[in-house]
Amino acid sequence: MKRKTSAGARAVDAYLARIPVDKRAALQDLRRIILSVVPSAEETISYGMPAVRKNGVLVYYAAFQDHCSFFPGSVRVLRKFAAELTPFAAGKGTLRFTPQRPLPPLLVKRIVKERIRENEAKTSHRGGREKPSSKQTRGHPSSRQGSS
Repeated sequence: MKRKTSAGARAVDAYLARIPVDKRAALQDLRRIILSVVPSAEETISYGMPAVRKNGVLVYYAAFQDHCSFFPGSVRVLRKFAAELTPFAAGKGTLRFTPQRPLPPLLVKRIVKERIRENEAKTSHRGGREKPSSKQTRGHPSSRQGSS
């Protein structure tokens, strides 16, 4: 079944079209892995980078000058997978990888599944309501930019 192209998915396509080919391929692979776990998710651009939403933001990813980053958006998930994430840890909430050294696909799938469980639990505690979008990413590493 062909995935319906939303405005968010088109915005992510545009983001990916602007980055260097090697990083584009790495992020397209990451995107495909994420969406294989949660095909009903909404893609969007948030904080200037691609994000995947299902009952709130699940994960973010982005390309930078000398690496790519994956942002699981959960300290609890980072702790749960800490041993496996050590080679990629680059700071609070940030996993760095390169096209030559990508994140393991099975690990990405496990992280996304855990984030889905977290968001479903949060949503069920609010009676099925999603958290307002302005607060969904509180604590996200990029939300602290300019606060030095």
